[in-house]
Amino acid sequence: MQHARAAQGLQQAGSRVRGVAQDSWLGVQPVLDYEIVRFAGLQLTVGDLIAALLLMVVAIAGSRYAARMLARYGEREGVDHASVYTMSRVVRYAMLVIGVLLALEVAGIPVSKFAVFAGALGVGLGFGLQAIFNNFISGLILLFDRSIKVGDFVELESGVHGVVRDIKIRATRISTNDNLNILVPNSEFVSGRVVNWTLEESARRMRIPFGVAYGSDKELVKLAGLEAARNVAFTLAQDGPRGPQVWLTGFGESRLEFELIVWLNAEATRRPSAVHAAYNWALHGALTRHAVELPFAQRDLHLRSVFGRTGAEGIALLRGDAGALGEPPAPEAPPPTPRERAALADNDAQRDVERLAQDASPPVHMHGSSPRIEEE
Repeated sequence: MQHARAAQGLQQAGSRVRGVAQDSWLGVQPVLDYEIVRFAGLQLTVGDLIAALLLMVVAIAGSRYAARMLARYGEREGVDHASVYTMSRVVRYAMLVIGVLLALEVAGIPVSKFAVFAGALGVGLGFGLQAIFNNFISGLILLFDRSIKVGDFVELESGVHGVVRDIKIRATRISTNDNLNILVPNSEFVSGRVVNWTLEESARRMRIPFGVAYGSDKELVKLAGLEAARNVAFTLAQDGPRGPQVWLTGFGESRLEFELIVWLNAEATRRPSAVHAAYNWALHGALTRHAVELPFAQRDLHLRSVFGRTGAEGIALLRGDAGALGEPPAPEAPPPTPRERAALADNDAQRDVERLAQDASPPVHMHGSSPRIEEE
């Protein structure tokens, strides 16, 4: 008897809930059936609009989830990161387009009705939306052409250089070596001249110009240059076809002009300015150790007087000897201590690049290898 009474109570409670739900639906249904727009055969109600918005939310959430899953898959070893990134972008765009089309159908707006507005859309693209549409198409070209990929180190015609971080609908984000994020319109990559330093190979060649005084032994200069290349950790190889070389490139006004030719490893390719400074630092130390004289401009001056002074006074004033003119000499700076000299001898540029190479974790989704830019 107790079980029968409990079952009867549950049936009565369920009937009440269904009745309340039916009454609520009967109360809400007029609101959902309320027509917002009725024009040229198009009929849009509140319920259709809510269903279309919900479908759009589902499409946006689904596209983000799919892109996130593909990004996680791209973090695995042995996976072509550039292909995974391109696929994630294409899948996201496709899901958004499908969501928009389905939302229009649910709202009772057939896509065929938009043929009427095609002319107006063309006029809009011809005026205000031309740049946006151009950047969107350029972004798709970059994704499918794969001449520029996420992780590549590029240099634009405007002088901007850095690592490609994102290729989005309107612009591409480039992160410079100074930790600045620059948004470059996608059309600039398609229509302008772009140098991709990491297109096919991670190594590239760099030329470091330097000069020595006339009368220097060129063999000794070459020895100092090769020694400088050995002292920098960014040199790819010490011998063979990609070993360092020292070229005598010209005869300047007051110096012999040389170039140190070195191939750089993958870590140094993306830090050209700091690597150039590191080799200059090593060159100065090697030339000094081998007693190679550095050049400086020389001029022969013939002066009758210096600020109205002649003879010994004029020479003393020209040399800056204040004591000879009866003025107290300027105090001399004390020489640096051995500890200070050891601290100053550190190669700051090389240490900066090594630190950035060590801090490059997690990996920056390097979707690509690097070009070999070789100049002859």
